[in-house]
Amino acid sequence: MKSSKLIELLKKGNFVVPLYLFQLRKKFQIELEEFLLLIYLTNLGTKILFDPSRFASDLGLSMEEILSDIDRLVEKRYISIDVIKNDKNVMEEYIVLELFYEKLTNFLIDDLNQAKLEEEKNSNIFELIEKEFARPLSSIETEIISAWLEDGMSEELITEAVKEAVYSGVCNLRYIDKILYEWSKKGIKNSQDVEKNRLKFREKQEKKEKLELFDYDWFEDNEEEESSMD
Repeated sequence: MKSSKLIELLKKGNFVVPLYLFQLRKKFQIELEEFLLLIYLTNLGTKILFDPSRFASDLGLSMEEILSDIDRLVEKRYISIDVIKNDKNVMEEYIVLELFYEKLTNFLIDDLNQAKLEEEKNSNIFELIEKEFARPLSSIETEIISAWLEDGMSEELITEAVKEAVYSGVCNLRYIDKILYEWSKKGIKNSQDVEKNRLKFREKQEKKEKLELFDYDWFEDNEEEESSMD
């Protein structure tokens, strides 16, 4: 008997969960239990007969939990409940997922726009370096720049490193890579950090020059001048 019940359980089938739902999970800003209920409902269609006892049984939750989750999803405008007259002229409640799919569409559009912006941003850094080097980049150079971006280097920081290299008259990626490495060790992440580092370096140099001036032996210099005059 137990074996037959287990077989029946296994025959109930599976729910399909698109990977993008998990990738967009944080954008939903809902509790995990509410998220799982949404996934469950998407597998039942776009207009689902309101049957909380069935939902509770399928998901292994209590009626109270199911009703509470549904209320929260309605409040957050992920689902709506419509009253529709069926073929027998009887009014029935249905869960409608139109609001969920509208939100999901907006999330996906935002992600695509963000990806497009990142792609445009990345292409800009390649163009900038080609302009500064006054020549096209080689395939190896393109791979090096791509590696910087994949490692989390911002376009802003790479741009500053390119400026630094050009100012020093050294237009090659090896030198730029060295600059980025040194900045990374110092925790420099953006143009503001770069400027702070430059100011710090200037102050250090000025302090060093003052110390050298202070340590200069003026008496010895005067003695040498008097000796030469004699």
